[in-house]
Amino acid sequence: MEKLGIIGIGMTKFGKLSNESLIDLGRKACLSAIHDAGISPLHVDAAYCGNGLASQLFGASTIGQSIFWELGLKGIPVINVENACTSGSTAFHEACLSILAGVHDIVLVVGVEKMYEAQVGMLSSGTAEIEPGLGFLVPVTFALRAKAHMDKYGTTPEQLAMVAVKNHYHGSLNPLAQYQNILTVDEVLQSPMIVDPLTRLNCCPIGDGAAAIIICRGNMVARFTSSPIWVIASILGSGLYNNPPILEHWVLDYEKSKKAYEQAGCGPDDIDVAEIHDAFTIAEIMHYEGLGFCAEGEGGLLLESGGTTIGGRIPVNTSGGLLAKGHPVGATGVAQLIEITMQLRGQCGKRQVKGAQLGLAHCMGGDKHGDTKSITIHILAK
Repeated sequence: MEKLGIIGIGMTKFGKLSNESLIDLGRKACLSAIHDAGISPLHVDAAYCGNGLASQLFGASTIGQSIFWELGLKGIPVINVENACTSGSTAFHEACLSILAGVHDIVLVVGVEKMYEAQVGMLSSGTAEIEPGLGFLVPVTFALRAKAHMDKYGTTPEQLAMVAVKNHYHGSLNPLAQYQNILTVDEVLQSPMIVDPLTRLNCCPIGDGAAAIIICRGNMVARFTSSPIWVIASILGSGLYNNPPILEHWVLDYEKSKKAYEQAGCGPDDIDVAEIHDAFTIAEIMHYEGLGFCAEGEGGLLLESGGTTIGGRIPVNTSGGLLAKGHPVGATGVAQLIEITMQLRGQCGKRQVKGAQLGLAHCMGGDKHGDTKSITIHILAK
């Protein structure tokens, strides 16, 4: 596809940010991205806001207009996007399409969420579907996937725990991560059980935070930067909802990553660094396989070998991932893209992947009939 350049990024710290409102967080991330790009807000032709839960938690809507008004962005198209965990990365995808369609030249994307102050049961999964009412809640679905993967491939509880250990180590190197503490396998295994075999430290936390990116039409990038990061693949899909459901892997991972690699003109072996959806530890192991980083059933072995740790063959979730960096739902997909951008720019300090030229950001959102409701895959190049 035509190249699109990322010319600005900005992000708040993730965590319990009680003194900052949803709008405050979004504004700060956007201002940081605008400053990083070295542009005026008047350069922005359109703006997209990804938010997953504000309407449910606070009864709030049209979040984007409120954020962008504080930046002086008025009279431009503002699009609000809700797509569960992929709300931010879906907004990014739609922003890319608007440029490729020739409608806009420079687009601002923000993902924002505030979850700590909400007095709502976060694991209710809503009332619009029959599955949550029958107890098929999100942690349950991932626990069933873990059991299926363990039964078929021999994946162990210790390997699940190693995902959390790795990602907390990476998070300890990231000043914007929600958790910067180092864990041991025993600490993960001995934390309170949520749904067998997933203990609390096998599960991502809730959080507050915002992340913003500015995208520019390729032939205009040189006006703003001599070293952009290029978007060379952008894929969005939704579930297949097989009956009976396939639990030991996501078919969508295989199908959509194949399309992303074809669009980018590369393969999984060419990826230098990846951010993937690790809401629960089993998910990261399964995504290794679905994205082609290893053969099906060998995700646990790849992890155990150190291949996905910084310094390994394919470092994954160098930011700390959802498990340590945090998971303010609407911000997550954009934050993943920011981590990849920073890695390709060489700006990650102690967690820098040496020589990174090509990075992948993968996110999944929602659950229905044992499948995901949305998936995004983006590939970025230096």
